[in-house]
Amino acid sequence: MPKPADDIVHLYERHARQWAADRGTQLSGEKAWLDKFVKLLPIGATVLDLGCGSGEPIARYLIGRGLTITGVDTSPTLISMCQARFPTSRWLVSDMRTLKLGERFAGILAWDSFFHLKIGDQRRMFAAFKRHASPSTVLMFTTGSRRGEAIGSYRGDPLYHASLSTKDYRSLLEAKGFRVTAHVTDDPDCGGHTVWLARAEP
Repeated sequence: MPKPADDIVHLYERHARQWAADRGTQLSGEKAWLDKFVKLLPIGATVLDLGCGSGEPIARYLIGRGLTITGVDTSPTLISMCQARFPTSRWLVSDMRTLKLGERFAGILAWDSFFHLKIGDQRRMFAAFKRHASPSTVLMFTTGSRRGEAIGSYRGDPLYHASLSTKDYRSLLEAKGFRVTAHVTDDPDCGGHTVWLARAEP
């Protein structure tokens, strides 16, 4: 059996349709954060959605706000659901850790996806964020609240999460030219999410 950290990609593909059903189509506490994200973007801005899942409910909400979405996920099944639901948007089967689109986006989002990466991969992701960012790009992602690893469970399979420290995330953002504009640890209004909202400095 693969270790939980190495199985995360396969886990989401194995359970893709069940996960999409469990996730549902309604926003809850994340809406307030998505509104903060959208408010910082120009009308019709391009957004790179890393770990887009089935496109519900987050991509749908952003598309409804007039944004142009490029969604990336490692699960072919989830991407096929996105393509069926939102055929005029762009959906790619790819791994965020190795992504090199040769494009820059006004917004980059990694909601409930980035925190499944191992600590070393998370550190390396900040170069990927920078690679796809233009001056003033808005970046939002969710993490754990303290450094360490945790194993949860989904449909009977171990589900891996990891987190750096708050200090580490701030240092990594600053090193790549991102300034934190909002950060809440264990946000009680967002189901206990720890959220980072940052902006690339021109």
